[in-house]
Amino acid sequence: MATDIKDTAHAVEAAAVMRMLPGRPRLLALGEPTHGEDALLDLRNELFRQLVEQEGYRTIAIESDCMMGLVVDDYVTSGTGTLDEVMEQGISHGWGTSAANRELVRWMRAYNVRADDDGRPASERLRFAGFDGPLEMTHAASPRQALTALHGYLAARVDADLLPCTADSLDLLLGADDRWTDPAAMMDPSRSTGQSAEAGQLRLLADDLVALLDAQTPHLIAATSWDDWDRARLYGRTALGLLRYHYWMADTSPARMTRLVGVRDQMMAHNLLAVAARGPALVHAHNSHLQREKSTMRMGGMPLEWWSAGALASAQLREEYAFVATALGTIRHRGVDTPPPDTVEGLLYALPEDRCVIDAPRLATALSDIRPVPRVSPWFGYAPFDPAHLADSDGIVFVKDVPQGP
Repeated sequence: MATDIKDTAHAVEAAAVMRMLPGRPRLLALGEPTHGEDALLDLRNELFRQLVEQEGYRTIAIESDCMMGLVVDDYVTSGTGTLDEVMEQGISHGWGTSAANRELVRWMRAYNVRADDDGRPASERLRFAGFDGPLEMTHAASPRQALTALHGYLAARVDADLLPCTADSLDLLLGADDRWTDPAAMMDPSRSTGQSAEAGQLRLLADDLVALLDAQTPHLIAATSWDDWDRARLYGRTALGLLRYHYWMADTSPARMTRLVGVRDQMMAHNLLAVAARGPALVHAHNSHLQREKSTMRMGGMPLEWWSAGALASAQLREEYAFVATALGTIRHRGVDTPPPDTVEGLLYALPEDRCVIDAPRLATALSDIRPVPRVSPWFGYAPFDPAHLADSDGIVFVKDVPQGP
């Protein structure tokens, strides 16, 4: 079988990925089946460099807090802060400690200042974006930062009579941040403030502020810049998304967890579409957030099913969205050993290459009579490739063996 599918395998290079696609997508989504492996992030960095140098890509968006990501973007575009500060304050989920993520940010800053002492023109600078919401598995952030930043942007630039509230009234409604961030609320809806009278009023005010931002767009762009206005739109999306998320944290219906995971991916999708408006970008996140098919998981014994950020973005961008999944052979330090030969990973493991990029539609055709079986991982942190998704992926990056990090 390895002989039959070897023609679907190519070197892991940007040029090889582009040859599989009908054109240059605005969002090239590279998935990963597990988190925390620098070997996969090193590969992502290598592909991004090639996409920048050969294909004109200028933005990378990763599965990290979108508000924290502004700290990284300010650093790579204008040198604000230090690299140590940025890695601590600008990347969420604990991934700022990753050596590969640090190298990515360092290289992006170096690229932006490499042309001459004045740096590259703004249109050619690399940009960084987090596209996840300010969310963790155990809690969600207070909407304070996003909501007050949006109000502050508008208050400085439009007539006070147009604002639906004052900064003081927002502060009073928001109350103490620990009301919003109580980790007990994830398992106990009664601990959430998301359906309080104050939260309901904040949702209305956030909607009015976003509507005002839209209504004043020509004036605001002229008074500041497109980038400042675009950042204010991020504040608005995030405030509304967080208030919606907190609302469903307080819900007691059986749909509660499905709503929560769906709202998270909706926030991701809205951020991805905003990134796409800038120009071509590489997106990196878990396969389950980027695939075109519905995502599924079990939480607390309950099966969940929802449309991922990639599925939502793909529905709007159509051929301008491309998804390349990553699949792995072994992660031996996690107990993931050689894959069974009748799985997709097992068939790819028989190829001679240590890593390769696979033309997924061609592979699906080659395996149409074989019907590979799903692989079962002994480690919860690795999600094997679902053979049912072969035809829905544009490509697969296959890494035969993931080495244990230092």
